[in-house]
Amino acid sequence: MSADPLLRVDDLSVHFGGNEGILDRFLGDDKGVVRAVDNVSLDIGENDVVALVGESGCGKTTLGKAMIGLQRPTSGTVRFRGQDIWKSDLEAGDIPYKEIRKSLQMVHQDAGNSLDPNRTIFKNLNPALKKWRPELNLVERRELVHQMLDTVGLTPADDYASRYPHQLSGGEAQRTVIVRSMLLEPDLILADEAVSALDVSLRVNLMDLLLELQEMFSTSFVFISHNMANARYLAGRADGRIAVMYLGRIVEIGPADEIIKNPQHPYTKSLLWATSGLSEINDPIETPPVRKIDIPDPENPPSGCRFHTRCPEAREYCTSNTPDLSGMGGPSDRHEAACFDAHDRVDYRNSEPLTDDLDIDVADDAEQPAD
Repeated sequence: MSADPLLRVDDLSVHFGGNEGILDRFLGDDKGVVRAVDNVSLDIGENDVVALVGESGCGKTTLGKAMIGLQRPTSGTVRFRGQDIWKSDLEAGDIPYKEIRKSLQMVHQDAGNSLDPNRTIFKNLNPALKKWRPELNLVERRELVHQMLDTVGLTPADDYASRYPHQLSGGEAQRTVIVRSMLLEPDLILADEAVSALDVSLRVNLMDLLLELQEMFSTSFVFISHNMANARYLAGRADGRIAVMYLGRIVEIGPADEIIKNPQHPYTKSLLWATSGLSEINDPIETPPVRKIDIPDPENPPSGCRFHTRCPEAREYCTSNTPDLSGMGGPSDRHEAACFDAHDRVDYRNSEPLTDDLDIDVADDAEQPAD
């Protein structure tokens, strides 16, 4: 990645729960802390595409919202063009907070609920333009809306602009929400499960549209998905990367083709095994490549490597040491995995394989990262 990325996430954590209020502390209501995102670092370059994939509850949406300024982190930083976005809202940075908010946009999963049912499509789209692009008059805003509706295939544009949300199909509503984000000419768009609510027949068309817009406007995209096939399609066609999350951490990241054809983390391998059409690319096996199906409680994540309670390659060393996300070498220098087995650590090799009857400790403040 470039030394000066568009967006830099550094050691970011977002935790929920705990004794957050005075009443909680007074009553001794010791709530569990959910480590939704834990010590994540990630760079997003100019005109970059990253597909963030993982099971529900892994923290990918929370991470995405923190990246664009919609979720305040517990610790760590998010920098847009070198500026800490959480200092900009205090007027402490060189880039105004207003400029950062306009530059970082989001496309939601449920398009229908993000549109006002009592307003026409134009009146749904006009307020954002009026707020963020005040140099445009009403005629210019209407013309720009019509141009973007044409661009995404909602034609004739004047007809769609006068419709109400209930008069749109699911795919048309999603295209409308995409238009709302693109009208602001953002530098980065977070697309959170943007195609998952659509029929299978419409998903590829919408993914193609997103990729066309990404290339047309040179906009960076972070796609969030629980579907590895969608992640591969989006990242693969844009020469982008896939980042795999598990229990709040990125466990593997790299070019789409390398992640699919040469996965290094056992969790990535399990996702590929479970994805129709991708499991056959590598050596196919009939049984799931995990020791346990159930995901651990996020309030009490396992110590050490968080996947060790399910990992078929886990050893005792994994229970008390946290693997760093580090380079794998290979065809590019962009493939990284957080796995002792993948990096052939000597301490890992010298420890005993885990069995399912071991007493597994949960994470605590004494957990130490591996050297």
